[in-house]
Amino acid sequence: MKNFPRVSLVCCAALLAFAAGCANDGGGRSALGANPQIPVPSSTAHLRAGDSLTVALQGVPDPSTNAVQIDEQGLISLPFIGILTAAGVSTAELSQRIRETYVTKKIYTVVDVSVSVTERFIYVGGEVQRPGRIIWTPDLTVAKAIQSAGGFTLYAKETAVSLSRENHAYTIDVKLAQKKPGQDPRLMPGDSLQVSRSPF
Repeated sequence: MKNFPRVSLVCCAALLAFAAGCANDGGGRSALGANPQIPVPSSTAHLRAGDSLTVALQGVPDPSTNAVQIDEQGLISLPFIGILTAAGVSTAELSQRIRETYVTKKIYTVVDVSVSVTERFIYVGGEVQRPGRIIWTPDLTVAKAIQSAGGFTLYAKETAVSLSRENHAYTIDVKLAQKKPGQDPRLMPGDSLQVSRSPF
């Protein structure tokens, strides 16, 4: 009987540890009714893979407007100068880079370059009605993106949608996001959602 208080303490500690383990399901989603806080990229103004751009060349004998899209390697291709890295910089920085390349390669001695973003995208895959790209808007959230993709299929695991951003993945409970707008994370250009199939 002398060991009774010590045994009680051990049991209490074990119960507390078990409760703490139950409070988080290991996928970054709390069972207490909250989706994870997702870091916002350091600069949302930077161009990303998938962005569609318009590159206008003016002040030259043959002015032109070129529609290009940044590929998965972060590259674009333009007449006479070929491939350039476009991801990771602002439109102003890319304009300067293009201008300098045309002058350095002696294609033009003087050229005015302007770059504008026409469309930015996020991606939705897996168990949705219409998987694929969705045009990004500043108010786009996870639940709205799922809606834009036609909604979940019958077999979707709605409580564990994977959101990928800058090489990190976060588990989002979309049922919770639909009930509580404050738990519906806002998406950024280049984000990817993957809806897995429920085992049941």
